[in-house]
Amino acid sequence: MRTFILGTALLFSLSLYAQAEKNFIDQNYVEVTGHSEMEIAPDEIYMKILINEKDVKGKTLAEIEKSMISKLQEIGIDVTKDLAVKDVSSNFKNYWILKTDIVLSKEYQLRVHDAKTAGRVIVELQKLGISNVSIDHIDNSKIEDFRRQVKVKAIQSAQEKAQALSEAIHQTIGRAIYIQELNYNPYNYMQAKTLNMTVRGTADNTSVEPDIEFQKIKLDYSILVRFELK
Repeated sequence: MRTFILGTALLFSLSLYAQAEKNFIDQNYVEVTGHSEMEIAPDEIYMKILINEKDVKGKTLAEIEKSMISKLQEIGIDVTKDLAVKDVSSNFKNYWILKTDIVLSKEYQLRVHDAKTAGRVIVELQKLGISNVSIDHIDNSKIEDFRRQVKVKAIQSAQEKAQALSEAIHQTIGRAIYIQELNYNPYNYMQAKTLNMTVRGTADNTSVEPDIEFQKIKLDYSILVRFELK
């Protein structure tokens, strides 16, 4: 009995779905795709900094770290908010095999808000002997707000298209009866168009800041909409 009831309920549900699908197909509608895109400048630049005891001879990892933090604060960076430790490691496992000195290393993630500051960080840390600095990724602090704006513009574009098409045949559009977000090109966190993006080793002239330019973040959305055709 239970199996029969479940089977009947399933058939009833399928029947309702088929009826709804039929009602949808029977409607007169116009189908259009609206598109919108936007380019925004990054205001969050994430840098990767790796220090180890070989960077500055005669100094411990703690001393190198202290010098780095002091320099970042001097630049104007709030290290409590924008500097984080990502990883701490050592080559201890190689000590027993190669009998080499144990070297501690530490990886940090630093957030800055413009290319000029990123360039200054690279130069000033290099002066301290910290040359393993690179751009990790870029972002925008209001990216979700911009996404919503682009989607709204895409659906407005679809409405304008539908209205123009319907007027061409002396008709009008009604309410939207179907909306689908199509595949889009999400912005690439890792894309950064830079010169001297990664700095390793000692430069001949550390007083010149690297010329860094960041590619704008591109948001690209397409929305498919079906409007009633009256």
